[in-house]
Amino acid sequence: MSGVRARPVRVLLVDDQPLVRSGLRVLIADTADLEVVGEAGTGTEAVRLAAELRPDVVVMDIRMPGMDGIEATRLITAGSGGRGGAGGTEDVRILVLTTFDEDAHVYGALRAGASGFAVKDMALEEILAAIRVVAAGDALIAPGVTRRLIADFVRQPGLPAAEPALRSVAGITGREREVLTLVGRGRSNGEIAEELFISAATAKSHVSRLFTKLGARDRVQLVITAYEMGLVAPPR
Repeated sequence: MSGVRARPVRVLLVDDQPLVRSGLRVLIADTADLEVVGEAGTGTEAVRLAAELRPDVVVMDIRMPGMDGIEATRLITAGSGGRGGAGGTEDVRILVLTTFDEDAHVYGALRAGASGFAVKDMALEEILAAIRVVAAGDALIAPGVTRRLIADFVRQPGLPAAEPALRSVAGITGREREVLTLVGRGRSNGEIAEELFISAATAKSHVSRLFTKLGARDRVQLVITAYEMGLVAPPR
């Protein structure tokens, strides 16, 4: 199989600044593999439209009037479908738009179920690439930024201190633990395959089993789990 999608990635744009939404919409209109199916200027509207339109990816601003992007992310990834529970949006992936001075908000977005991050001052083409990556569920967004955010995230109160040598993780094999450690270090499936001398298909299979065993929806959550389990120590 080629792995090519049969249809374009359906995108819902959420930002209280019409100019931001307009810029992304115009850019996406020139791509064959992405399409904008709706726009929202508030978190409440985002939850409603996510339930109605069932997009593949929601590009979510954090700071908005009323319901912010963190609460909207939590409701969408929980499959609330808005009032009355109509909808089932738990499979929708969220790409958070953030700035470097909003780290505290990003921690909340991580906990709420966001799948990745795009920095607002990134080139528009890079944001398009981020949408594609989140839709594929295959990698972290803006690795340098994301690794720093996650490293800071695991230092937050209430998380266990990392242990350099965790003895075992219930239900996870030794090989899966090796794979989880490499995912926590930001490695792609291809890089994992090279480091462990296995095929890319085998690496992908191990990652898929980790999703199931750990109840993780994407690689961001696997990275957080690797830190929380002590498999990867935050940089000093």
